[in-house]
Amino acid sequence: MGKDDNVIEINLGELIGVLISRAFLIISAGIFFGLVCMFVSKFVLAPVYESTTKIYILNKDESSSITYSDVQISTQLTQDYAELIKSRYVLEEVIQRLRLDVDYDDLYDKLSIVTPSDTRIVAITVEDKDPMMAMKMANSIREVASEHITNVMDIDAINVVETANMPMEKAGPSVLKWTVIGGALGVILVCVVVLLEYLMDDSIKTSDDVENYLGLSTLALIPMAVEETKKK
Repeated sequence: MGKDDNVIEINLGELIGVLISRAFLIISAGIFFGLVCMFVSKFVLAPVYESTTKIYILNKDESSSITYSDVQISTQLTQDYAELIKSRYVLEEVIQRLRLDVDYDDLYDKLSIVTPSDTRIVAITVEDKDPMMAMKMANSIREVASEHITNVMDIDAINVVETANMPMEKAGPSVLKWTVIGGALGVILVCVVVLLEYLMDDSIKTSDDVENYLGLSTLALIPMAVEETKKK
């Protein structure tokens, strides 16, 4: 069976050798892109702050002695509480109270609810570019949500475990994360360019290339003149 002329053989060892020969360029590109992303994340992108408040919810039918089954049922209900906290009624009421210049979808994206397993504690976290506003929104959401949950779920009481704090350190963007991702993307991009350049280069450079691509044997090699070597 004859050899298909349209098939291109790729030597993995040669590809690795090409990458190693361009190692300085690849590493330099990774460092450059990493430094660019570090600069952007640290000085260009606006910092984001997070503020968290926590509540503890008590059911009306609970007696003084609470069994493990009661805790499990209450834990399952925390998912319902999370949905009520993120409801349109709660968030639009918060927007009106604080006179925020955002709509429901914007505030929804700023809000995250965490319900730790085997607990009845619900953590409400709000992120914003203004740390003071993040704290105000978290506390306001807690207050409105407490009223809404009490009315809808017929809850006995909602206790405040922790009021929203005034964040002093930014939660994002992470400078380290941006730097690592930027460096990795730079390395990958340059590796792809180097490999494409190598694979698309069909010029004959050595006597081995003549035998591999043309199927001919070289009889002799004619060295280039000194002037031509310098020009090349």
